[in-house]
Amino acid sequence: MTETQETAAAKSPLDPASMSGFELLMAMRDGLFPPAPIAETLGMVDFDGEPGSISVALEPEHRHYNPLGTVHGGVISTMLDTAAGCSVHSTLTAGEGYTSLDLTVKFLRPATVESGRLRAVGRVVHRGRRTALAEAQLFDARDRLVAHATSSCMIFA
Repeated sequence: MTETQETAAAKSPLDPASMSGFELLMAMRDGLFPPAPIAETLGMVDFDGEPGSISVALEPEHRHYNPLGTVHGGVISTMLDTAAGCSVHSTLTAGEGYTSLDLTVKFLRPATVESGRLRAVGRVVHRGRRTALAEAQLFDARDRLVAHATSSCMIFA
């Protein structure tokens, strides 16, 4: 945390339990709370969005490759799951939680270091009281669609 962030946190202590899902995600983006460990592990960056739509990016590296020499499907799936799940998370009120019920991914083209920065964009398709349906698309640096996913989430108090 930077000195400015520490000062801001000291002046107004943040209580994650009293924050909406979107407020919590943006506090993580702004460094007021630590990011999800998986984001650090994979090197996800540029986390941003608005309620109902969250995006995240990743610069592909050789460490993300499978034995075939392309970005591993698990890395792509994790980016899509992050964008779709966090899009649902961004609609939660204080005190609500969610969990993913499923994730269906369609891989459309390979991604490599030469693909440039990958960007996953998620959006909530439908938000009910107990379930939500979200989708996410992954684009390469030339704005070509690399993969698409849908996710069902269960919402709980």
